[in-house]
Amino acid sequence: MADRIGKPVSQRQLRVGEMIKQSLSMIFIRNEAKVPNLETNTITVTEVRMSPDLKIAKAYVLPLGGKDAEETINILKEYSFLIRKILSQKVVMKFLPKLLFRKDESFEYAEKIENLIKQTNK
Repeated sequence: MADRIGKPVSQRQLRVGEMIKQSLSMIFIRNEAKVPNLETNTITVTEVRMSPDLKIAKAYVLPLGGKDAEETINILKEYSFLIRKILSQKVVMKFLPKLLFRKDESFEYAEKIENLIKQTNK
């Protein structure tokens, strides 16, 4: 796996990303962040990618069933400070990364590819 520039992702980035992914998942499942107007226990954290300096964490998330994904992402972005505060109590790091939330489109992409394969096999 490589980032956009082509440099390979370090083991440290992968380890820290996985640690933050698990912590975010538990925060969302237990609804610990108390984000207004959002049931976080329906959100799946599919991946967290760390920047090389570990200062930025891009969390790829998807609400249950993929419905209202854009609205959910916008609420998460707006209240990322709240989620980060709860995360700081769970993860011990020298610098807690800034959280950026993105919609995970890998499932849509996989479904699109699967449909194309089905069409060519007919």
